[in-house]
Amino acid sequence: MKTLALVGCAHIHTPGFVKTMNARTDLRVKSVWDHDAERAKMNADKLGATAVSDVNTIWQDDEITGVVICSETNHHEALVLAACDAKKDMFVEKPLGLGAADSLKMAKAIQEAGVIFQTGYFMRGFPDMLFAKEAIAEGLFGKITRIRLSNCHSGSLNDWFTPEWLWMTDPQVAGVGAFGDLGTHVLDILLWWLNDKMPVKGTAVIDTAVAQYGQDCDEYGECILQFDDGLLATITAGWVDVADPIKWEIRGTQGHAYFANNQLYFKSNLVESAKGDEPLAELPSKQPHAFDLFLDNFADAKKHDLVSAHAAALRSIVFEKLYESAKDTQWALF
Repeated sequence: MKTLALVGCAHIHTPGFVKTMNARTDLRVKSVWDHDAERAKMNADKLGATAVSDVNTIWQDDEITGVVICSETNHHEALVLAACDAKKDMFVEKPLGLGAADSLKMAKAIQEAGVIFQTGYFMRGFPDMLFAKEAIAEGLFGKITRIRLSNCHSGSLNDWFTPEWLWMTDPQVAGVGAFGDLGTHVLDILLWWLNDKMPVKGTAVIDTAVAQYGQDCDEYGECILQFDDGLLATITAGWVDVADPIKWEIRGTQGHAYFANNQLYFKSNLVESAKGDEPLAELPSKQPHAFDLFLDNFADAKKHDLVSAHAAALRSIVFEKLYESAKDTQWALF
């Protein structure tokens, strides 16, 4: 049986991850660390683990071969680099870093350490996202001209972050506000669909609506990204939406698809049955959550495809540029 440690318990997804780890019979959590000792003890008690006051205890423990890093984003660099030095497999909650400098440094260290890496881009496993990935790869849209993606919820409207998760509303600690927090998921989908092809330029507008967490924390935003083949992609994300019915749309010279109200519509001149007037009845099977994929690979070397550290770094790089463009009110070059 493999042994994990929980390193940092700050992220809003930590309670769900604790439940997931408790449900596994093929691994155990031995130690928990957080700079907040009370938070570490609370999660250690839930896991039947030991709260440790010195994170080096984990790095030096040869029985622990993997870690789950759910700290505040501004602690990622120090923790990830230490995990690499200790040759620990790792799940690191998204975003990987605050921007280009720390993300690229971490990605290089992870690659050189040769450890298992995964981050929390769980939307890749959704049936509609898998269908679009396959259709793009098969060229069923012809030349793709536009892609639109949305990821919004009511986090600010309903104050989801007070009190435990308020750090996520401080861009100095989290690296981003609402636009980056939710937008990184659909940016991941966009770049995953395009095999990590990077845009050539982009621009964004971000703002607050109700200023639930002050004016320094953006609550929504939208960007446009241009690729060297002419493709234009837009991403919208925010915490001030009562619903998010239209999740994505792809338009091309031979077809289009969109996912709205949990129904996928697809039309292609290259597929006789794809008329686009009725929702598709059959989609690919939903895949396990990104965290489960990591635990599977960690526990018994199942060869699930995981998000590479380089790919995770690219997402942080793009959002750093988009936030800079919003501040400077001009296009950012990639």
